[in-house]
Amino acid sequence: MLKVGVYGANGRVGQLLVKNLTEDSETQVAALCERDKIDYHAPEGSLVTNDAKIFLDSCEAAIDFTVPEATEALLKAALKRPRPLVIGTTGLNDAQRALLEEASEIMPILYATNMSAGIALLKKLVQMTAEKLGDFDIEIVEQHHRYKKDAPSGTALTLAEFAAKGRGLDLEKVRVSGRDGITGERSKDEIGVMAIRGGDVVGRHTVGFYNDGEFIELNHTATSRETFSKGAVRACKWLVNQPAGLYDISDCLGL
Repeated sequence: MLKVGVYGANGRVGQLLVKNLTEDSETQVAALCERDKIDYHAPEGSLVTNDAKIFLDSCEAAIDFTVPEATEALLKAALKRPRPLVIGTTGLNDAQRALLEEASEIMPILYATNMSAGIALLKKLVQMTAEKLGDFDIEIVEQHHRYKKDAPSGTALTLAEFAAKGRGLDLEKVRVSGRDGITGERSKDEIGVMAIRGGDVVGRHTVGFYNDGEFIELNHTATSRETFSKGAVRACKWLVNQPAGLYDISDCLGL
């Protein structure tokens, strides 16, 4: 049975991970890591700590849904105690991404801003559509609950990256996040990324391709966070059999 640690055990997804790992006949919750005390009764036999080093020493693999600073601490600890890591934290900066790549040289890491199978497929569809419909304008709209801290969402930015890849463009040179005032005519290569926050929306992403006389919209809606937690558990069970390297959820699904 695979001994898995949940890093960020008090989070919305973290609590679902504990539930899903406990219910899965192939896994058990070996360790929980959280800055403060756990808000619920920890599974029997699991270690509870706020120290990333002790946490990693207590599990065979770990799943992380936290914030960039916490993920950075986990990666630094893992450099001295390598473990397969599934990371779903969004909003990583360039230095944290570089650390992620460095760590993946000595351990298998699956990093994805969204662990759902639907988004994994949507990324491929977006890239293909962007390539085939080269004269269509691309706009992305993402919707999330009022508590989400980063914008645009990591998933929206990932979708934008795949759209840019389909066009052979550098996303940083063509991305526009929000528009206000007199912006002038839309440039041909522009990729718009807009964020909406409100209510309890788990996650909705729409990628639109617009041309004169017609448009196509590709949409994915998550109705439960278990989409992400179950996807992460599936990814973890797959990852432990992989060599060191940086993987995406698409690799796990064979897409």
